[in-house]
Order: sequence, then structure tokens, then C-alpha cells
Amino acid sequence: MSRTVSVLGALGLVALVACATNEMPTAVEGAAVYADNCVLCHGATGKGDGPLVAGLDARPPDLTRLAVENGGTFPRSRALSHIDGYTRGDLPGQNMPEFGALLRGDTIPVETEDGVMTPTPRPMAALLAYLESLQVEG
Repeated sequence: MSRTVSVLGALGLVALVACATNEMPTAVEGAAVYADNCVLCHGATGKGDGPLVAGLDARPPDLTRLAVENGGTFPRSRALSHIDGYTRGDLPGQNMPEFGALLRGDTIPVETEDGVMTPTPRPMAALLAYLESLQVEG
């Protein structure tokens, strides 16, 4: 009987951990991803003024104004596409690397602005949460 209770307790703990990792990451978690991957070009505040800007063909966008430039709604789908690399090709001025291959991990469902739940690697979802936290009004 005690072994059954131990096994059930362990299964409950595994289920609890699984549920916790399926939660949307916080902006704090995303800040670490941003610091590791984005700050050199987009700058510490996300305004496109990182230390590598001088050597780029085009200035990186101000990431604090994505919602403003999208009618007040943070463009989750577009942001995910840019981070992952879907929107790039051989276009002039497209200096941003494709981070989709780097930001891998267990996927979690992320709701995009059109209501679609999109399986997204946790580090990318964390970065998305951080970018959304940077948005300014007007």
C-alpha cells in the first residue's frame, strides 16, 4: 500500500511539474533570453541602439513601439515570425539572424492576437513575453 501511495505521489509531482512548465513564461525569464541574444543590436532598452548598430546596413527597429505601430495591439504572430526567421529572405537590410534554430526547447501553447494557439519553444515564448512588457503607449 505504501509503495502505491509513493508511486501515486511521484506521478502527482511529475504532473505538477509538467503543468508548471506549460505556463506562459514571465517577462523576467524572457529578459535573460533577450540579454543573451538581442541586446547587441537592439540595445538594453530595446530601442535599436545596441553596440553593433554602427556596423549594420540598417538600424534595428525600436522594439518598444511594436504595439503602437500595430494599432495598439502587440503583434505576437509577426514578432514570432521575425524572431524565428520566417519573414526573412534575401531582402536588402535584413540583418537579423534567424533565432528559431537557437531558441529551441519544450513547446508551450502561445495565443496569438488572432486567437490561434501556436506551439512555441519556451525560450521564444519567454522572449515574446519580455518584448510585450517593453511596449510603450502612443
